[in-house]
Amino acid sequence: MTVDSVTLTEPAARRIRELAEAEGRPLMLRVAVDGGGCSGFQYRFELVDAAEDDDLRIERSGSTALVDPISLPLLAGSAVDFVDELIGAQFRVVNPNAKSSCGCGVSFSI
Repeated sequence: MTVDSVTLTEPAARRIRELAEAEGRPLMLRVAVDGGGCSGFQYRFELVDAAEDDDLRIERSGSTALVDPISLPLLAGSAVDFVDELIGAQFRVVNPNAKSSCGCGVSFSI
């Protein structure tokens, strides 16, 4: 699987840049899949200063998202997005592999 199998949308790239500017330091968004949640798996988002040696980098417009090799198969073909809606603002994953997801969009099943 290649890094091309996961994309970073422009709104997500813009939000990563805004957060880095607010912090006054370079930041990257780590996207991972953990077991748990109400549907079997859940997405985890974390702002980090540095990548791990085996992280895959997804770059767009000067921003970087990181995916660990264990999470990559579960994220294949996905887009990491940022939405700002009435109910709140958050990063989210648009995952074509998810057969179902919970109402909050953080938990999913394959």
